[in-house]
Amino acid sequence: MLNKQVAIITGASRGIGKEIAFQMAEKGARLSIIGSSEEVHKTKSELEEQGYEEVLAYTADVSNENEVDQVVEATKKAYGKVDILINNAGIGDFKPIEEVTVEEWRRTYDINVQGVFLGTKAVLPIMKSQGFGTIITVASDVSRYTIPEGGALYTSTKYAVQGFMGSLAQEVRKDGIRAGTINPGMVDTYFANGKQGDPEKAEWLKVHDIAEAVVYMALAPNHMVIDEMHLHPLIQNYPRI
Repeated sequence: MLNKQVAIITGASRGIGKEIAFQMAEKGARLSIIGSSEEVHKTKSELEEQGYEEVLAYTADVSNENEVDQVVEATKKAYGKVDILINNAGIGDFKPIEEVTVEEWRRTYDINVQGVFLGTKAVLPIMKSQGFGTIITVASDVSRYTIPEGGALYTSTKYAVQGFMGSLAQEVRKDGIRAGTINPGMVDTYFANGKQGDPEKAEWLKVHDIAEAVVYMALAPNHMVIDEMHLHPLIQNYPRI
């Protein structure tokens, strides 16, 4: 059990982030959930309807330093600490590189990479003062191989995240802080403007599969760090990692 540990979860309006919030709450965590739209407050209401009352919800842009800092500070003020950060927010556009606009390139890096950096940067002073903390980033299996067509932008952000998290884990372990990455393959969710529950996704991973992996990583004994987890549906064909 998480025994009232305080967890900040980004991208919690729906999909994987929302499921992570429910599973973390079930394990006894106190939550601070972040979404890019007002829909995150619906997640809060649904959690409260299930009896999980220690839930804060914020509409914020994870690529905006001031907004991220404000959420982290408000969370610490409300709960007195921050034990867990789940970097889950992410976006993806898939098109030939010559069709990618500079604005699309910047926005994808802003959310997928800068968002991870800013959330991590904001919680580290708190975790260091505690001598404990867990940072988990939900990335992608394409952080370990490349997509042949249309994936240069998205894939490059996940390679960046993989490098960031790998170095971070080594940098902060002396402070009692653990950092790990979840790399899912095909997941039945809303990603890239998809629809959750489409028939063609019947054999894909489900959001609860990814959330369970996140919770497993968070529940590891304090002396253990799980560096990476790779998850794929049995039907997915992918290069050996």
